[in-house]
Amino acid sequence: MMFSLFPTQKKITFKYCIILVAVLSLNTMFSQEEPVRLGIAGLSHGHVGWILGRENIDDVKLVGIVETNEELAKRLADQFGFSMDLVYDSMEEMIAATNPEAVAAFGTIYDHLSVVQACAPKGIHVMVEKPLAISLDHAKKMADLARKHNIHLLTNYETSWYPTNVKAYELLHDGAIGDLRKVIVRDGHRGMNVVGRDSEFVQWLTDPALSGGGAIMDFGCYGANIMTWLLHGKKPNSVTAVTQQLQPEVNPKVDDDATIILKYDDKMALLQPSWNWTIGRKDMEFYGTTGVIYSDNHHQLRMRKAEGYDGYSEETFQLEDRQPPFDDPFALFAAVVRGELKLKKFDPYSLENNLITMEILDAALNSADSGRTIELKD
Repeated sequence: MMFSLFPTQKKITFKYCIILVAVLSLNTMFSQEEPVRLGIAGLSHGHVGWILGRENIDDVKLVGIVETNEELAKRLADQFGFSMDLVYDSMEEMIAATNPEAVAAFGTIYDHLSVVQACAPKGIHVMVEKPLAISLDHAKKMADLARKHNIHLLTNYETSWYPTNVKAYELLHDGAIGDLRKVIVRDGHRGMNVVGRDSEFVQWLTDPALSGGGAIMDFGCYGANIMTWLLHGKKPNSVTAVTQQLQPEVNPKVDDDATIILKYDDKMALLQPSWNWTIGRKDMEFYGTTGVIYSDNHHQLRMRKAEGYDGYSEETFQLEDRQPPFDDPFALFAAVVRGELKLKKFDPYSLENNLITMEILDAALNSADSGRTIELKD
């Protein structure tokens, strides 16, 4: 009997396994979440190609676009292959027609506040391009709306994707170069003639009413954002800034070169945002009591350890891109919206960080205008 029953038990077990696998497969299929329904507010920002040309990986789905410049919308529709049926004249119209879960802002910096005003009361999450706002006043209004209506409000910085920044952060907090004493951050490019002087992007980027300022805002925000991240939200004691206009024929209304000094209790940061660099750059130097870290670019980082008076040993790190979702702003945005990722406090994307970043930029603008050092309150 035992011999005759064994094959039957084996068949029954195998049959149950087949049923179990089928049930689990169905559960998995039905439990997979749909892509985040994403709207775009504006098409005039030069970074909008990041989402329009992005490979479809099923984490976000573009459902609507707000753009009043029909010629610009048609030009980009031809370039990237989206339907003009996706384009609406207002945020209200787009939201009503497409029901987005999240919106990415790619218009002027001035428009960021109105995007949050339209989205927050409806529970729609927002990600803006850096900086967070045109002014500290706008930033505070945006933060109040985000908190009142419990939405995520992220600010996207290209440098947030850089593996070299993360490696530098880890080395600094591991004490690899001793106590941090000075940071130098250089960001920018050769100027608007290189970027595209007549583009819609440049037209508003060089208008302080729409951008908040020139290079001091456009690239000064990177260093302020990174220092706030590195120091876990510690504000500088004071901010001193000077600006220049080295290409007035191109930038008649705004600065195109700035130097910003952030003074802390026992360290200093020197931010050098400019539209006058010989080459485009986003690099940093971190000086500690025993060594220095050079974040040369997206992938290369060098660390020198002091030896004697002017000697040193050097280690070079050639880093791979970060792992998803930290390699792409829209993947990160989707993960935050879905609750799959919770940003750490003072993360470069976080609202806490970018309110302090805006406070630093506000002080820098005031310092450059007045010729005075601006003290910051805790």
